[in-house]
Amino acid sequence: MQQKPTESQERVSVLAGIVQAANPVFIMLVICLPTAAVVYAINWGSLTILNYVHVLFGGFWTGIDLFMGFILGPVLRTMQPKDRAELFKRLVPRMTFLMPVLAGVTITAGFQLIGRLGYPLDNPRIIAALVITGILTLQGFGVLLPNEISMFRQLLSPRPDVNKISRLGMRNAALGGIQGIFQLAIIFDMAILRF
Repeated sequence: MQQKPTESQERVSVLAGIVQAANPVFIMLVICLPTAAVVYAINWGSLTILNYVHVLFGGFWTGIDLFMGFILGPVLRTMQPKDRAELFKRLVPRMTFLMPVLAGVTITAGFQLIGRLGYPLDNPRIIAALVITGILTLQGFGVLLPNEISMFRQLLSPRPDVNKISRLGMRNAALGGIQGIFQLAIIFDMAILRF
């Protein structure tokens, strides 16, 4: 009689499946390059390099979220759940690694910039940016990432629930658009603060 896998064995299996589907080389690049850039900028780079890292990876993060919400989302709505599930099968593994890294590097560089530029934390513009960053972090790590993992668990199961995969994927696409709007608000806020 075959033993049922434990919860930790199931987690390892899901993670191994995500890594394989995302491509280990892709994962290494999207984790190592942005992380190395922010570590270099913080420890040895000039203020210009730190600002560049913050703006570059923040631009990637914002652009991908806007693309997900306002371009891919409407396209997905016209597709059948089975077809959506096939698309998410290829998209979710990569997004699971890419988006948290982009968010983490952007936020880390942003906090470093606040300190180096000498802005007081009670500045209304800084407070607004911190509140929005908190919302983005809660959405990203509290909703988007768990949804991606749930989708992937479904995709790895013997009988994937394509309706659930489709529903979670559509929710993430919509939340990506909302995240993009919040990020545009931070960009607006920071542009006023800096100039």
